[in-house]
Amino acid sequence: MHVGNWKDLEGKAVTEAGAGGVTIRVLMGDNVGAPNFTLRHFEVAPGGHTPFHAHAWEHEVFVLSGKGKVKRKDGETEVGPGNFVFVPPDEEHAFANTGTDTFSFLCAIPATKVCLR
Repeated sequence: MHVGNWKDLEGKAVTEAGAGGVTIRVLMGDNVGAPNFTLRHFEVAPGGHTPFHAHAWEHEVFVLSGKGKVKRKDGETEVGPGNFVFVPPDEEHAFANTGTDTFSFLCAIPATKVCLR
């Protein structure tokens, strides 16, 4: 078993093209010996966003704080604390902060995949 606190982990800026104002922390994955899933914590600064992208695996997202929107090919949806989002494989998507405070969420992906560095 492993117990930790997200505040003890180093946040890294997401540097992929099309991203801005996004920090990521890997909470659980190979860093704690989790063989199946990687759970990440994202913080998106006001005006920040992830790149519009797609990949061959799903995401499970849970919004912790702030106001944001999930962009997809056919539109966008406003989200806030308590909302959850399932992003199917190969669906183009992005997350953006639409508020004045930090927009934060948890995102789970398969352990063997790498997304947003």
